[in-house]
Amino acid sequence: MSKPLETDSFLGNFGRTFITAFQTVGAMTLLQLRIFRSLLAIKNFDYDESVTQLFKVGVRSLPVVVATATFVGALMVIASGNFVRATGATTLIGWAAGTAVFSEVGPVLIGLMFSGRVGANNTAELGTMVVTNQVDALRVLGIDPIGYLIVPRFIAMIVMLFLLTAIGDLFALAGGSVACRAVLGIDMRIYWQGILDSNLLSEFIMGLVKAIFFGGAVGIVSCHWGLQVTGGARGVGRAVNDSVVTSAIAIFVVNFFITVLWT
Repeated sequence: MSKPLETDSFLGNFGRTFITAFQTVGAMTLLQLRIFRSLLAIKNFDYDESVTQLFKVGVRSLPVVVATATFVGALMVIASGNFVRATGATTLIGWAAGTAVFSEVGPVLIGLMFSGRVGANNTAELGTMVVTNQVDALRVLGIDPIGYLIVPRFIAMIVMLFLLTAIGDLFALAGGSVACRAVLGIDMRIYWQGILDSNLLSEFIMGLVKAIFFGGAVGIVSCHWGLQVTGGARGVGRAVNDSVVTSAIAIFVVNFFITVLWT
């Protein structure tokens, strides 16, 4: 009798997980609709809070993004450089590194770093406000928490991840040029000329489009889990963990669909 029970338990857990995931996606969709509705009501928009969030989200994340992008660019050059040098096609090193940085590796890694730092912090901040009844206090005062708390964060994440990705691309190319000369012994002029001759504008734009959607995804996910916190400090910790994992999944899913549709 143990095998049927184990099978039933497996099917039951799978079903509950599927239903929970479906409910989570539905709740996030409703939150997104509420954000869009609040955006249409310009009079409820908090500009001061938006500026604060832009600073917190963007300026404080810049050192992390710059460091990450620089080393990512160097690694892309080293990884592709060994191959192109073995085949004698060293003029392609700029194209190979630029394509990888602009369209795939750069936006995705910066998005993951962004979700781990900014998304997790946002979930913890909102979750703390929920468990200390600050969100309920806003409702009592007649202030919509979506317009006052969520919309500024949502906009800040989209805008700043877009800008951080653009800045990160530049530092990634710079890091790649240094690695090209210092590690591979290839002239930097060959590297930069390869990038210019490859006409990577489409890949660069695709990476920025991905950054916009990544920022929106991280904003929705982190705000959702922050508002769903229950159970005090332990609940905040669980929400942060769920936020980081869900954001990573969302980034990879969005990246897949944009890549397929773009190409």
